[in-house]
Amino acid sequence: MKFTLCSKTVWALGLLAASFAGTAHADATLDKIKQRGKLSVGVDAPEPPFGLLDTATGKVGGFQTDLARDIAKRLGVELETVPVHASTRVQFLQAGKVDLLIANIQWTQERSEILSFAPTPYNLVGGAAIVAKGSGISKWEDLRGKVACVSQGSNFARPLQETYGAVVKGLKGIPESLLALKGGTCAASVHIQPAMVQTLNGASAAEWKDFQLATNDQLIPSPTVVWTRRNEADTQAFVDKAIQDWHRTGTLVSLAKKYGVPDSYFVASNQKAQQGKFDRAPFEGDAK
Repeated sequence: MKFTLCSKTVWALGLLAASFAGTAHADATLDKIKQRGKLSVGVDAPEPPFGLLDTATGKVGGFQTDLARDIAKRLGVELETVPVHASTRVQFLQAGKVDLLIANIQWTQERSEILSFAPTPYNLVGGAAIVAKGSGISKWEDLRGKVACVSQGSNFARPLQETYGAVVKGLKGIPESLLALKGGTCAASVHIQPAMVQTLNGASAAEWKDFQLATNDQLIPSPTVVWTRRNEADTQAFVDKAIQDWHRTGTLVSLAKKYGVPDSYFVASNQKAQQGKFDRAPFEGDAK
């Protein structure tokens, strides 16, 4: 799967990043993290392949946790991960319950107006719909007039409703959405594609033998970024350098292979990294 550079998104992300760099004042977050010796990062609740539950410790591990651990290591502090849900993650960051969000939250104009972010995205991911076999839903347009379940606060809600005419139902998270699909409350469960693929092909695949992806075409493929509180210039710069290193060293692709995430979500970003093109966002698609 190939993704090309969307000039509109490139321009918007580049402009926002430049404005933060030019106007934001130095923040004290990094000093506070070092003083308490702990970095607190909001990660997705156990939702494979990005978040996995360690049954021995009861804690969330996996792809996102490994990225967070690398940032903590660079700061010379311990890592604390806090599972977050789509409906509460922004509030957790704003209230200071976490220092960063590494939780599959794609960049949107609306989100960038209430939070800040490290300007280098670390992957590109869009939505996918799980539907019942025989539903007759084989493209996004087929959802017109049908109920599509999403997570509360999902950036997929707006295009589903405005572009494809679906009746959107927001639920707490992926497990609740999938349960609603099985129960017939919704005709489709729409979330990030890697999670939907994992649902159909992972350890619980037998439970989903009567379901399938409606289409392989992703809904609004968008850049995923690490989020900070507003105007935390020092934190943004520190995290952004780490992300650029992940691209250049192939860390993202290595972790993708480790946790079974298709590397197509990261290959384009690594190619841009090798070319040194990090002044602007290397991804296509914005969520409207």
